[in-house]
Amino acid sequence: MEQNKPPLSKLMLMTILDSKDELDERLERHYNVVSNLITGLSEREVNDALNAFVGKGSQQHEEITLGLLYSILTDPKQAPRSYRDLTLVTRDMLGLVLLRSNQLIFEKWQKLLDSTRHQIVWFCKELVKNGVANAESVCHSLLRQVAGGDITQKNVWLAEAMLDLFTENRVWLDKNPGLIPTVVFTFLRVITDHGNPSLSILRQRESEFCVSLLREKWTDCIVIGRDLVRLLQSVARIPEFDSLWRDIMLNPTSINSQFTGVEQLLRMRTSRKFLVSRLTPEMENKLLFLITKVRFGQQKRYQDWFQRQYLSTPESQSLRCDLIRYICAVFHPPNELLCSDIIPRWAVIGWLLTTCTSNVAASSAKLALFYDWLLFDPEKDSIMNIEPAILVMYHSMRPHPAITATLLDFLCRIMANFYPALSDLVKQGIFTSLASILEKRVLQSLSPLFDNPKLDRELRSLIKENFSKFCSTDIKEPTPEVNPTIVSPVAKEVSELMDNSTPNHVNDSNNLAPPEGVFSDDEDDIPLDKLKQDLGERFKPIQSPNQLEKVDVTEFLQQLEGDVKNLTLQLQDESDQANQCELMDRLVQAVIQDDEFDQEASSYLAQCLCQLLIGQFNNNILPKDINDDSIEDSIGTPLFVMFRNLAAMATEDPSRQPLLQVLGDMYNKQPKIGYHLLYFLKVCKGNDDKMSTYKDFCQSLDKDAESCLMQDLKLCQEDDVRLFTFLLPDIYTQFPTSAVGNSSLLYMIVSSIDGTQLQDLICHILQGHLILFRKDSFLSVLNASLEWETLEQYFLWQLISAHNIPVEHIMPILPKLDFVSHAEALTSLMVLLKQECPSTELLRSVLNRDCKKQDLFAVSVLKYWAQEYEDRLAEIIHNQLTKVSTTPKKRQRVSHSAKKDKDNPSVDQILSHLDHMRQVCKNASFLNNEQIQHALQQVQGSASDSQKTKFSDLLALAEDLDDIRTTRVLRGRKASINSSPKHSNKPKKPVEDSGESTEVSSEEEDIRPKSKKRKKSSLVEDDSD
Repeated sequence: MEQNKPPLSKLMLMTILDSKDELDERLERHYNVVSNLITGLSEREVNDALNAFVGKGSQQHEEITLGLLYSILTDPKQAPRSYRDLTLVTRDMLGLVLLRSNQLIFEKWQKLLDSTRHQIVWFCKELVKNGVANAESVCHSLLRQVAGGDITQKNVWLAEAMLDLFTENRVWLDKNPGLIPTVVFTFLRVITDHGNPSLSILRQRESEFCVSLLREKWTDCIVIGRDLVRLLQSVARIPEFDSLWRDIMLNPTSINSQFTGVEQLLRMRTSRKFLVSRLTPEMENKLLFLITKVRFGQQKRYQDWFQRQYLSTPESQSLRCDLIRYICAVFHPPNELLCSDIIPRWAVIGWLLTTCTSNVAASSAKLALFYDWLLFDPEKDSIMNIEPAILVMYHSMRPHPAITATLLDFLCRIMANFYPALSDLVKQGIFTSLASILEKRVLQSLSPLFDNPKLDRELRSLIKENFSKFCSTDIKEPTPEVNPTIVSPVAKEVSELMDNSTPNHVNDSNNLAPPEGVFSDDEDDIPLDKLKQDLGERFKPIQSPNQLEKVDVTEFLQQLEGDVKNLTLQLQDESDQANQCELMDRLVQAVIQDDEFDQEASSYLAQCLCQLLIGQFNNNILPKDINDDSIEDSIGTPLFVMFRNLAAMATEDPSRQPLLQVLGDMYNKQPKIGYHLLYFLKVCKGNDDKMSTYKDFCQSLDKDAESCLMQDLKLCQEDDVRLFTFLLPDIYTQFPTSAVGNSSLLYMIVSSIDGTQLQDLICHILQGHLILFRKDSFLSVLNASLEWETLEQYFLWQLISAHNIPVEHIMPILPKLDFVSHAEALTSLMVLLKQECPSTELLRSVLNRDCKKQDLFAVSVLKYWAQEYEDRLAEIIHNQLTKVSTTPKKRQRVSHSAKKDKDNPSVDQILSHLDHMRQVCKNASFLNNEQIQHALQQVQGSASDSQKTKFSDLLALAEDLDDIRTTRVLRGRKASINSSPKHSNKPKKPVEDSGESTEVSSEEEDIRPKSKKRKKSSLVEDDSD
């Protein structure tokens, strides 16, 4: 009896303990509706029954289409018939079916039965074969499920099935340039996994397919960017790729006339979508859970599970590269995560490196880690891409010196060996990376890393030879010796973080495995509070204030003289803040009154003060609760005493110069002084022209105020976003020329703020205290924003909406926007247009947009306006169509000299959008509007043969309506004639009292525009009027 029980699900593998999947249950319910509807009917009757049921409404349409989808996935024999019925009854071009298919692939793939997987691939092939719109979305979803580092039978089958699909439908693939790079990226990656002799035929087919696509569709493939070179390197020795690789290296123009060589590729940042595509959705979700939810110190069991699930086989070692590239280039944690106790990115990467058991995979993993360093450009690349590598090396110095050593050795050797022809550029890129790391305060100094005494002599010599300019700084952080028998909590925690309990560890530096045994499990669970206390400031996120180490300033103090020296010594010994402020005030007066205080003395004093005031630079100055008392307390420190004296002096006072000199020397050693001064000038009272002091300060540094301001704001944004947003209203008010409309400053804002800070800015805007844009630079800001990330663009559009900028000022950017690439801008623009009443100017911009099948911007706006302002929209379109369709050609040529007429959409453009609207918006009653019908009739009379052929279905709407109206009129007249003999002897009733006459009269009114069609001259005259 057990064997006769029906399966729990026909779609998914389930046990009796599993609850029924909601989507599975829904599809099965819809299938039962279809089954009950068509049981016992012939094919013709089935088609009629399905269409009749679908015509009842959207709910019935959903039931039938999803029920047929379920039939396709569960019944292979009936699948062709179900697919045919599906194509006949669909009203949304299979949009809902594609949506649910993608949901099944993304969310349920691992649970699906093998038969269901086969049917999904079959369904995808049918979609592609029949050229169904948006079929490429299903291809994208299936390619995501082709996992790297996995040569199980199911994964190999899927890879081969997708290869068959693309090979058999190559013509279709060539017409989808958005899909080609993902296909190439996927197969280039999995080719390296198919080195087993049993997979040699598949590998050869994949290689030939990729080479063919790369040679024939190079312009589509080059958008992959620098990671295309990384993947090609891994397959370059395969015979099929040998010729292609040689051409790329030695004769790039033979591939494409616009291709200049490897350097061009390496300078292009790889889009996140390609790196994401190499992790299956399930794998990505597990990895995101690890790096966003798991607390530091509690990660070991999650890492063990992840390793057992995805990294336990020899061939899975290659997956580490994909994971590292994802962590470095895709996942950039927000400020809230960086400031939390969640496991940092560098620690996860360190764990991936230490558990690697293959020399080849280890080298590839190191290359993946440093790949964004090679031609790093601060203008295009993010500091977050290079941050994990430097932190892995830094935090591994004590617990795992072999990790640090092998990564440093790799970094030294890659400069000359990665690509000898570009060795100078690679070296420059790595130097730029290190300089950015110091500039952004990722590390305070590279000296502890490069001058580490634990490194062997040969490696230290190699580092000094390659990185001499980074081997010493003014502030050195000694690396204390670690007693091998006593492990500090910090060293132990980092070791546990990167160790793994699996036995596949090889004690070889090339394998990145630790040289010593793992720590005892008895001490695995360190209390989190104690861990935080032990770690101290060691693991602060890079956005936190930089914790500078104090150094001995005795040498500098000895160079000072007189009262300046005595007061500085007293300031060094004083711990009470009030007394410190008093001493600082006296010190400032001594500097001002000392006639012998020169530039050299200023430099020595600045060195001392930077160290004595180090605590103020390391702490956030903006209080958590902002009120008058807390603000006053925040500026009650010695540093602000200097600022208060400076602001109190008149601009022309000569005694002001020594104080400016000291502050300038301090600024060169501690740039945070800049935004501290901005904060003081904002909150201080009794100074109307408060920011003039800052301008004088910038002038004393021999810098223009704008560049100095941008530099200070950038540093403030990195250190304390709350303070940055707090300063913005005054920055835009006091420095309007430099700030208002500055795209760089706007990018700083939207790339760092969160929802609360955005709310604060919008409050300031609505109160009239903040203006971010000006008319002359507004379009340049919008153009620059098209390269920003999604969240940054949406924040910008929120700020734009808060300013009530007329939508006419935004419309000039519309022609540049691509429906796929610029989704954020087009979405925001659609929302703005939704709030507007259609006008001739707005409609002209919308209709001037090229009509593309996949571009739904124009049709969506037109459809909404048709619902809300039908008569107004119909009138404008009528005027546009009649103007361009009835104007003589000679007149058109003359009028094109005028800009207004030149910007008018052509007849083809207007008809294309109306025809697109007809196709997308089923039963669009707007097209039956009297004015639209009149305009279409007008066009039909003057259209060329090609236009009549191209828009035959659209123009037929006008003919159909004419036929219907004429039939009604004839019927009305016939009825009138038939009834007249009966009433011939009766007196005629007034027209108002005759129902039949009223009906005929109304019908005659309906066809009156047709009479206007015959009077073309009057239409042109009306238009001119």
